[in-house]
Amino acid sequence: MARIAGIDLPNKAVKIALTYIYGIGQTSAKKICESAGINPDTRMNNLSAEDINQVRQLIENDYKVEGRLRTEVALNIKRLMDIGCYRGLRHRKGLPVRGQRTKTNSRTRKGKKKTVAGKKK
Repeated sequence: MARIAGIDLPNKAVKIALTYIYGIGQTSAKKICESAGINPDTRMNNLSAEDINQVRQLIENDYKVEGRLRTEVALNIKRLMDIGCYRGLRHRKGLPVRGQRTKTNSRTRKGKKKTVAGKKK
């Protein structure tokens, strides 16, 4: 089992296995395979140690992944909250940030429904 950027990659096609690394999607995985000269449909177990090292070097040099990327994203969100902009306030309140409606949807951000007692007329 190959280990790249602190992640144990499964025995799948290289283009799929690389997406298990936070910060690498399908497009980046295909570009990595292309620049390393590896067939994207090859299984991870069939790669030589030399190929794995080449992929590891490409990722370390050209991409910000895993811990570095997570800390950068967290710092960006913290900066928005500190300056008190609209997006930062939405993050602080735990509401949708990108303009979605909140009257009916947005249960993912808001969490489970909280029932409010009905008014007597």
